Amino acid sequence: MRYKGRRQSKNVEDRRGIPAKGKLAGGGIVGILVVVGIVLLQGGDLGNVLQALMQQSSQVAGPSTGHTPTAEENELAEFVSVVLADTEDIWNEQFRQAGLTYREPKLVYFTDRVESACGLADSGVGPFYCGADETIYIDLSFYKQLERDLGAPGDFAQAYVIAHEVGHHVQHLLGYSERVHRARGRVSQQEYNQLSVRLELQADFLAGVWAHHAQRRFNSLEPGDIAEAVQAAEAIGDDTLQRRSHRHVDPHQFTHGTSAQRVAWFKYGYETGDYTLGNTFDDAVFDRVNPR
Repeated sequence: MRYKGRRQSKNVEDRRGIPAKGKLAGGGIVGILVVVGIVLLQGGDLGNVLQALMQQSSQVAGPSTGHTPTAEENELAEFVSVVLADTEDIWNEQFRQAGLTYREPKLVYFTDRVESACGLADSGVGPFYCGADETIYIDLSFYKQLERDLGAPGDFAQAYVIAHEVGHHVQHLLGYSERVHRARGRVSQQEYNQLSVRLELQADFLAGVWAHHAQRRFNSLEPGDIAEAVQAAEAIGDDTLQRRSHRHVDPHQFTHGTSAQRVAWFKYGYETGDYTLGNTFDDAVFDRVNPR
């Protein structure tokens, strides 16, 4: 992906190496991983999960270890900042054309754990978006896990992760996230999981819309970039992650969608470039795009 010399976002806060203190949801790191389950490393909207966990027993987390970023990490931070700036330009334009106002999200780099308006999160939960403070949080070491553990290397795979989280912010502004969050406790867990899948697939679609306009506006894509994003989407499908963890593939427990679904929705967004076409909560649209 071409990004050198381009504008970096001003909506970035660097908390790497800064100790995070506060309440750790779910009784500690293990509690988070047990509740989140296969959401681990998926980079989804974990704000609602963390808020639910905060209602359970909690404990004070220990301080984060000191960390001095390497030159490689700082270059990666620069890359992420450029990607975020691209999303700002594109979503400002898309909202303006629709007669709407786009509020740009913040992005926080952290190491080990971070305190957000949704609670204290460990880096093990992966990148996440918190709607309560309209901020994306990412420990950049996640990208090594994405490449090493999930077999999804490449800078555009990394850009896809940011675009997906920004997609959750777009959903927040358009009211989709609140619609799903309101359903918690009102429907069965299985029904809620299905709503969560639709929310995540829509974020994949919005990431595809961003990729479409990034190429049109910045000519930023290089050969193989879309394949990198597709490979990342495939790697973090619920069915694939369940197989990787040697678990039985159970569709009732899906919260993000299958690999095939995630790829299909990303591609649909990339091909159309029209965010209004991706209402995954419309059954007719959902059935048309979903792979058979």
